[in-house]
Amino acid sequence: MPAPVVHFEVNGTDLKKLTDFYATVFGWRIDEAMPGTYALAYARDGDKGIDGGIGAGSDPGTPNVVFYMEVSDPQATLDQVVAAGGSVVVPVADMGMVTYALFADPEGHVLGIVKAQP
Repeated sequence: MPAPVVHFEVNGTDLKKLTDFYATVFGWRIDEAMPGTYALAYARDGDKGIDGGIGAGSDPGTPNVVFYMEVSDPQATLDQVVAAGGSVVVPVADMGMVTYALFADPEGHVLGIVKAQP
């Protein structure tokens, strides 16, 4: 079964500027989950689209966009990534609500994997 894309993040240095931009241009509802550093972005319209997050605090000059695929075993998937020529950017981390990891594909694109906790 394919791993569905279930979450995205837009990361930069100015949370207010980013959240204002996406709320204004695309009509996303924004809720600051961690004031000043991370906001939830509700971008779904009914059964279309996915929700995500907007983060601040990235190193200057390195804003990025990441999308996350849902997997049943993040460590096993990360092992497959490495075996297929990718590399680990952030090892598997348990954040309470989710377990996630970031990896780079063979051309350097950074992507994420996530497993929701029951």
